[in-house]
Amino acid sequence: MARVSGDWLEAPGTQAVLTLLARAGYQAYAVGGCVRNALLGVAVADVDIATDARPETVAELAAKAGFRAVPTGIEHGTITVVAHGEGHEVTTFRKDVETDGRRAVIAYADTMADDARRRDFTINALYADADGVLHDPIGGLADIRARRVRFIDDAHDRIREDYLRILRFFRFHAWYGDPAAGIDPDALAACAELADGLDTLSRERIGAEMRKLLAAPDPAPALAVMAQTGILARILPGAVAAGLAVLVHNEQALGLGPDWLRRLASLGGSDHRARLRMKKADARRLDLYRDKAGSGEPAEELAWRHGAKAAQDIILLRSSTLIADPPADLIARTEAAAAQVFPVRAADLAETGLQGPALGARLSALETRWIASGFRLDKAALLA
Repeated sequence: MARVSGDWLEAPGTQAVLTLLARAGYQAYAVGGCVRNALLGVAVADVDIATDARPETVAELAAKAGFRAVPTGIEHGTITVVAHGEGHEVTTFRKDVETDGRRAVIAYADTMADDARRRDFTINALYADADGVLHDPIGGLADIRARRVRFIDDAHDRIREDYLRILRFFRFHAWYGDPAAGIDPDALAACAELADGLDTLSRERIGAEMRKLLAAPDPAPALAVMAQTGILARILPGAVAAGLAVLVHNEQALGLGPDWLRRLASLGGSDHRARLRMKKADARRLDLYRDKAGSGEPAEELAWRHGAKAAQDIILLRSSTLIADPPADLIARTEAAAAQVFPVRAADLAETGLQGPALGARLSALETRWIASGFRLDKAALLA
């Protein structure tokens, strides 16, 4: 009998909610990402619970136990139960009645098997009870062991239920798939055939999914397949995935973690702000990266003007374009440069009589000399 374990399952709040439902005669299981991640040895962030108890019953049982019940997703059958300071989303078993590719009309179900078949991938249809005993109604455990991302039953049917699952497929392959084993051919064929369904999705949903995909440890293989099938061009016209593998290699060589925006900049393309509904701050950073990646400004100047991280990202982008290794001391150099303090202030130029734009131009010229000196010139040398 397969089991799963971990602090996430043994936590007082998780055990309290599972036990609360089970003692009342209902089925109660941790489900989805928490079970999947535990089996893969990946950190568990949230614990979702599935049950055959109806939402009103869950809320009533929670209240009697002294826990807070919040109807965070009551229209989907979800009650958030706050126990021992931790929130747990408790969702009644469901089955899809009708779908239109963006949202589904659901009905409550009584069995785990029905609930499992409305999920997307086999690796997300794994359940564990309070003792960690694993329940696998779809056969997801074998796919977990093979690190294989596979749709439940017919891939076409699952995608037509929600076209975002096309992007989720590539994201899950990037995070959990075995690159050496390749990508599931049936799933890939269905994604390619139904790619026009992506046009029906909101830009917010597409943007959120692309951020998660690009934040994977190595999304390059998944993005390469997306480019080959035309899916990447549909999401981001003009984007090219060829330089992403080099960028990821250089990130790892310097010990830098994933950064979705750095990786997005490496893809090129246009109109990302609108197509991904980017936050203004992210859009500004993307514009900076694109502008400076093609400039000749040295790393130290970039770091002093825009911060160490921005400088590191820009130099990495340049290196990936040139298919070259970044400087081995890039992090040390940029962090040291970003910490420098320009020794001249406007008050130091009072005797020159310069004002307004002329004063600004003089300060800028001195700043340029100071940076070019490797930050070695002091105030006296600059003003001499």
